[in-house]
Amino acid sequence: MIQRIRWWHIGLLGVLIVAGCQQSTELGTNNKPVSGGSEGAAYLLPDEPAGAKNVMEVKQVAKDGDEVLMIGRVGGEKRPFLEGLAGFTIVDASLKSCADIPGDTCPTPWDYCCEDPVEVKRGKALVKFVDANGNTLKKDARELLGVSLLQTVVVRGKAKRDDEGNLTVLASAVHVRGK
Repeated sequence: MIQRIRWWHIGLLGVLIVAGCQQSTELGTNNKPVSGGSEGAAYLLPDEPAGAKNVMEVKQVAKDGDEVLMIGRVGGEKRPFLEGLAGFTIVDASLKSCADIPGDTCPTPWDYCCEDPVEVKRGKALVKFVDANGNTLKKDARELLGVSLLQTVVVRGKAKRDDEGNLTVLASAVHVRGK
């Protein structure tokens, strides 16, 4: 009797593990699966748009209100995601995170602490996903869009500059590489 109960528990545990590991997906345009919640599907581009420019290049030429298409990697800070909001920082693809350095054991490779801090600042931009009124969406980007640390993304949106020359992209769409 006890052995039957153990096997039953082991079987049930196996079913729960398999069920918990499966991801839900939705179909985007072109019937390609995209991940992220159903709310996020409207912001996800299943195909990578052509013509994206690196963060440093966009920062040099974009003016406030310009439509931009920018490519970079999620990171640049110890906490690149805006807590509870659909936003994160991205870093120019030319910069190396500590994860790109063979043998490096940095516990936070996404903060680019192995690079010159001046270059990281020069190659970093903030991305915020906004609604029709320009308000940042109130859902974590990891959950909404399925993005993660050091993931390469292509972002479409409008440039917003502050007085110090920092760039924020008020994003309307994103392609997440590897999805």
